[in-house]
Amino acid sequence: MTTPKNDKNTRTTGRPTLNEVARLAGVSPITASRALRGVSTVATELVEKVQKAALDLNYVVNPAARALASAQSHSVVVLVPSLSNLLFIDTLEAIHRVLTPKGFEVLIGNFHYSRDEEEKLLRNYMAYQPRGLLLTGFDRTESSRRMIEASNIPCVYMMELDSAAGVNCVGFSQLSAGETAAGHLLSRGRKRLAYIGAQLDQRTLLRGEGFRRAVQKAGLYDPDLEVLTPRASSVGLGGELFLQLLAAHPDVDAIFFGNDDLAQGALLEALRHGIKVPEQVAILGFNDLPASEHMVPRLSSISTPREAIGRRAAEQMLTLMAGNNVLRPVEDMGFELKIREST
Repeated sequence: MTTPKNDKNTRTTGRPTLNEVARLAGVSPITASRALRGVSTVATELVEKVQKAALDLNYVVNPAARALASAQSHSVVVLVPSLSNLLFIDTLEAIHRVLTPKGFEVLIGNFHYSRDEEEKLLRNYMAYQPRGLLLTGFDRTESSRRMIEASNIPCVYMMELDSAAGVNCVGFSQLSAGETAAGHLLSRGRKRLAYIGAQLDQRTLLRGEGFRRAVQKAGLYDPDLEVLTPRASSVGLGGELFLQLLAAHPDVDAIFFGNDDLAQGALLEALRHGIKVPEQVAILGFNDLPASEHMVPRLSSISTPREAIGRRAAEQMLTLMAGNNVLRPVEDMGFELKIREST
C-alpha cells in the first residue's frame, strides 16, 4: 500500500492551516495572514471573510510556526513587573494602541518584581524570535543582559533613563521625582520627614534616594524615619506602616509614600483614628492613581506619564524595527507634582 505524500499546505496533525483559511475566504495566504494580524491596510470586507473562515475552521495562529516559516516573527515582547498595578496597565494599553494596527502581536510577560523570573521569561520568549523587546527599567540579572546583547533584537527600556551609548529608553528621573517630593514637603515647613517604600524594586529605591538627598541637604535627615519593606505594595500595607511609624515617632509631620496605594491606605487609617491630615501630618503619594483625587482628603501625588511612556516606547520600537536609528534615544517624559488637600 502506497502512503500518499503530505501536501505541503497541510499538517500531519490534522489541524487547519493558514492556507485552508485563505482558500475558504477566497484570498491569498499573505492577505489572510495580514488580516489575522490586524494589519490596517487590509480591506475591512476581506478581514471579515478571513476571520469568518478562521472561525469556521477553528483555526488558531501558531506564532512559533509563523516565525520559523518566515524567519521573522511579528511579535514584540513586553515585560513588566506587575499586572495588578494601574501604572503598567496604562502603559501596556498604550503599547497595544501603537503596535497592533501595524500588524504586530504584543506578548506580555509579568515577572512579579523578580529578576530570576524575568530571565526565565526572556529565555522562553526568545523561542518566538521576537522582532523587539520592551523592558521595564535596567535592573536585571547578568545572564539576562548577555542574552539581550547577544540576540541583536531591538530593545527599548521603559520608566527609567540611561544615557549610555546605544541604549534606547523612555521614562523620567526617579531621583528627581524623590527630590521634588522632599522639596514640596519642605516648602510646607515640615521638619520631620519620613519615606515609606515597599516592593523595593530599583525605581522605589531611586525615589527614596532622591528624597533622602534633599532632606539631607536641608539638614533634617533621620534614618529612623525611612521605612522600607520588600512586601508587596498595597492599601492595607500602607495603613499598617503608617500607624507603626506614628506609634514609634509621633512627631513625624510629613510622609512621602513610594506608591499611591500605600498613601491611600495611610489616609484611610488617619480618617479611622482621627489623625488630622495635613494639620498633624502631611501625606504625599506617587504615580497619581485615579482614586487619589477622590480620597478624603484629596491626595497630593507625583503624576507619572505612564500612558505617554508606553506610546513613545512603542513608537521608538517601530523606528528600530524598520532598521532606522531613533533621533532621541533617551526621552525624558518628565513628571508633574499634583498638589491637593493632603499636603
